[in-house]
Amino acid sequence: MSKISDNFGVTSGKSFKLANFRTVNTGTLKKKEAKADLADFRDELKEYQERLYAEDSQSLLIIFQAMDAAGKDGAIEHVMSGVNPQGCQVFSFKQPTSNDYEHDFLWRHYKALPERGRIGIHNRSHYEYVLICKVHPAFNLSERIPGYRSEADFDVNFWEDRYESIRQFEAHLHRNGTKIIKFFLHVSKDEQKERFLDRMEDKYKNWKFSAADIEERGYWDDYMRAYEEAIAATATDESPWYVIPADKKWFARYAVGKIIMETLADMEPEFPKLPDKQRTKLEAYRKLLEDE
Repeated sequence: MSKISDNFGVTSGKSFKLANFRTVNTGTLKKKEAKADLADFRDELKEYQERLYAEDSQSLLIIFQAMDAAGKDGAIEHVMSGVNPQGCQVFSFKQPTSNDYEHDFLWRHYKALPERGRIGIHNRSHYEYVLICKVHPAFNLSERIPGYRSEADFDVNFWEDRYESIRQFEAHLHRNGTKIIKFFLHVSKDEQKERFLDRMEDKYKNWKFSAADIEERGYWDDYMRAYEEAIAATATDESPWYVIPADKKWFARYAVGKIIMETLADMEPEFPKLPDKQRTKLEAYRKLLEDE
């Protein structure tokens, strides 16, 4: 795979169907090779992050969305383990607070955007408002939007408006120097079942299991439709989605890492170059120190 992003990227929803993307697709790559490669390019990732931080002009926002047990936390941990914490910000979004509901649905996510020169990671994101809130429209009532008083009020027009808000939000960020890439870790229902069972059987993983996970699993088909519709409506050249086969954790981590690297390379961050006048002063200061 010369450029892995070409295999899993979605930049237009015109013909997008989630069924066309497999949950297992490792090509000819072997697990041992992927792990070795992932370890090698951590140094390269660190260098790109240093360039991005020093340049202080662009930022990168990485969004992770997935069903429960798809491996979001593990992907973030393994791929970003070598990054300087000063240049990386991670936010894991839970259920909105009462204060969040006093504002529009994008407010708390706007507050969590990465500063210039930094990499931001959103573990779940503003897309929850067109995913879980679409599967469970009663949640929308907490927003107290004028004209919407019952679940039946959230019609096609409401969701189209919400997709449009997301597109405009991301386009605005792109115009102002924030590159956005969005990962959907595509895990199968059978693999999720095995991971839930593993959490139940391993005492060190029991804390990860929640009864709500089983309840939400009952809405699997509804969630798949919601993901398909959200990806189709919000995939653009500037802010693409990547549908990553996630049944093999090692491959998902490899693919995510490679795509992040490809994105940073395309952004071309560079260390600032000193003007001749400042360089002359730098040489004078260096000589002053050497002569002490």
